[in-house]
Amino acid sequence: MVEMNMIEALRSALDDLMQRDPNVLTFGEDVGYFGGVFRITDGLQEKHGAHRVFDTPLAEGGIASMAMGMGLNGLRPVAEIQFADYIFPAYDQIVNEIAKVRHRSGGEFTTPVTFRTPAGGGIRGGHHHSQSPEAQFTHTPGLKVVYCSTPLNAKGLLTSSVECNDPVIFFEPKRCYNGPFYGDPHKLSTWKGHPDADVPEGEFRIPLEQANVVMEGTDCTVIAWGTMVHICQQAINDSGVSCDLIDLQTLVPWDRDTVVSSVKKTGRCVIVHEAPKTSGFGAEMSASIQERCFYHLESPITRVTGWDTPFPHTTEWDYIPSTERISKAIRGTQVD
Repeated sequence: MVEMNMIEALRSALDDLMQRDPNVLTFGEDVGYFGGVFRITDGLQEKHGAHRVFDTPLAEGGIASMAMGMGLNGLRPVAEIQFADYIFPAYDQIVNEIAKVRHRSGGEFTTPVTFRTPAGGGIRGGHHHSQSPEAQFTHTPGLKVVYCSTPLNAKGLLTSSVECNDPVIFFEPKRCYNGPFYGDPHKLSTWKGHPDADVPEGEFRIPLEQANVVMEGTDCTVIAWGTMVHICQQAINDSGVSCDLIDLQTLVPWDRDTVVSSVKKTGRCVIVHEAPKTSGFGAEMSASIQERCFYHLESPITRVTGWDTPFPHTTEWDYIPSTERISKAIRGTQVD
């Protein structure tokens, strides 16, 4: 085990995959010589060669089309979309073509393509570098959608994603690259000393479809992913309520058994995500939980989310769910 931040853990996963499988390669804008805008691929071109780690034009539709062709011909491409906000020029290729290949070919062809992309706010990125578009891909059958939160699950989940024969959209919370956030939006902790910063150096996987129970409690189930997992930890402590905290990890397909078991135990549920509330993935979860847990619920399922507005620049801390908003929602579930 080696102590790593999330950037190092993602790089370790890519390095290990490329050493073990010559069909794995990675590419995107500034991914090669420069090592990526967040330095995740730093040093990989020098180690594995420019034919396996290389730069592309600023054309996300072309990146997706190239990845699809590679996947159809036996390679396992890992395509980086520099910011999740810029995945939309590739949206048609991803949802209309890549997601449907296995089904329309009757299983004759697969597209084992992984799209890595940094998502979420908290770095003063403004409108076009802060969005959380995960729900727009959870609505597309044929895609798997993964959202890491720690160095440990970043490496384990990325390895499983690249080895998966279905296409995967792999979201990375850029706010957590160097360390988690707890409460104060202006203070960044480092991963040093954090239990999830101890990451295996070699081969390591976390199965897709598997949620992680981060905290155990008795009176409320809190569900989150990405940066919000860390904000929720502080919010639960502030609330004084005994809670299960579930890091969903994989949004499609999500771990219904773990979630339902927890909600049936606690009778209360709060879902937290950074994306806007309307049609956010929390809405789908809320409906599914209600269908399975109706007779166990002691209070309405509550969502704490971003607002239904474009992501703001100067007021981003009012937009992103705070420990205050989350702890208030948790305490609200305890009212008879």
